[in-house]
Amino acid sequence: MSQRLVSSLELPDFHLWEKVQAKRIPLAFNLEVTARCNNDCRHCYINLPAVHPEAKARELSPEGIFKIAREAVSLGALWCLLTGGEPLLREDFPEIYLGLKRLGLLVSVFTNACLITPGHVELFRKYPPRDLEVTVYGVTPETYEAVTRRPGSFAAFRAGLEGLLKGGVKVRLKAMALKANLHELSEIGRFCRKHTRDYFRFDPLLQLRYDGNLQRNEEIIAQRLSPEEIVALEQADADRWPALQRNCGNLIASEAPPAGRDRLFHCGAGLKSFMVAWTGVFRLCDSLCHPGCVYDLGQGSLREAWEELVPLVRERRSRNAEFLEKCGACPLTNLCMWCPASAHLESGRLDGWVEYFCRVAKARAQALMRV
Repeated sequence: MSQRLVSSLELPDFHLWEKVQAKRIPLAFNLEVTARCNNDCRHCYINLPAVHPEAKARELSPEGIFKIAREAVSLGALWCLLTGGEPLLREDFPEIYLGLKRLGLLVSVFTNACLITPGHVELFRKYPPRDLEVTVYGVTPETYEAVTRRPGSFAAFRAGLEGLLKGGVKVRLKAMALKANLHELSEIGRFCRKHTRDYFRFDPLLQLRYDGNLQRNEEIIAQRLSPEEIVALEQADADRWPALQRNCGNLIASEAPPAGRDRLFHCGAGLKSFMVAWTGVFRLCDSLCHPGCVYDLGQGSLREAWEELVPLVRERRSRNAEFLEKCGACPLTNLCMWCPASAHLESGRLDGWVEYFCRVAKARAQALMRV
């Protein structure tokens, strides 16, 4: 079993996790099939070079993936998301994709679309994914490639996307909000809505690196929008800001939480979903990399990870005075980007306070209260 958390955390009972499991809700899981990518995006929290022999050698084999997937299905999994890195870098992607569908899973795929071939189009046309999501970094070569740092990537993206659309494959488009593309985000939004009329989202939260690479983390931080830029961007969105306004009463509490303020996990991580990293490591969610919260599936079963590790992690509590005074007593938690996984990436501890997240939450609250 995994290591214990830092000494500032304790383990109470498992009632919440057991209550959710008793309902036998279908599970979803994310599967990183690789950490390698054909692009070198400034903001990416995981990508390794496409030609990286060590990384390629450590990737789960199709047989390893199917073994885990069969266990997941036996636990009640219905949905599976293939992500990376760039999943299409794997030559055996069609084998993996079809193998998971044969197990009865509803399979989704995240891709940058730069590597789409006629063979991929035919695969997705004949055996449609539940969702196929493509990230749009810009709508001009200059902006797109300022993010990806790969000459020719914009043309490859457009060719891949056009191939999917002309092939009748339904695609969902999304965007990351970065310093490098902020000037073009309104055009990115129009482009995405034009091609996917029922769906578009953007994300201003840039996670730090899972591997803790200091140089790459500095690049990520440099691409983060200021709290004021995030609020202005959200206010300009015809869907996002009205939704925030409608839910203002739920997002801004009238007072601090009266109980459970020392609890770390208020999200859905490990309740109805989990993820498996490209190396076969189990996590409650994509970003939760703390060594006391992961499980090597090469050393044990998925059922052991799900039934033994998850409830332990879900019930972690904090004795950190700074966390209890700032985050635990804050009425703005629903407007905040903070979570234990992000806190660990930012501060090295699950109950660390993160100034940037706090500033974003306060900026959102101030804007909503002015309305």
